[in-house]
Amino acid sequence: MIANRFLTAFNFLVEIQVNGISDQLCRAAFAECDGLEMSMEPKTFHQGGQNAEQVHLAGPVSYGQLTLKRGMSQDFGLWRWFTEVIKTHQRGLRGQGIVVMLDGAQQPQMTFKLKDCLPIKIRAPALNAKDGGIAIEELQLVYASMAVEFGSSAADQPVQGSGNPASSLSTS
Repeated sequence: MIANRFLTAFNFLVEIQVNGISDQLCRAAFAECDGLEMSMEPKTFHQGGQNAEQVHLAGPVSYGQLTLKRGMSQDFGLWRWFTEVIKTHQRGLRGQGIVVMLDGAQQPQMTFKLKDCLPIKIRAPALNAKDGGIAIEELQLVYASMAVEFGSSAADQPVQGSGNPASSLSTS
């Protein structure tokens, strides 16, 4: 059974939904995904009379910056989103993202749901007339929060964020 749950770094789906542009702006495959992280800064204090111990309480949570590299998509949705965000009247155009890690049988094992994503960098690869796909060398996003779900039912749940939930994934 452990072989069925083996996860690989190159076996994941990325979906992004942006209200006002597309219900499913992006369904892409990327070779690299980095920046799925959360960190918490604890609040530490000393209780009166107990000078040898500290008390730690949960503090504010901060999130990483998602970097996706060497991706292929079927359309120009990510480029349209970035172009819309740089327009003065669309500066608040946020997306909801899902990154799904698949096992060897292409079943969802872990889902990262990213709320209120904002693209901060997009880069095209070197252009080559022989390549037929729409490639993205690098895309960087910041996000307001992240939820993590485990198991095969994880990808069926919508992203909780502002606007409409992201569409559920199919792994066929």
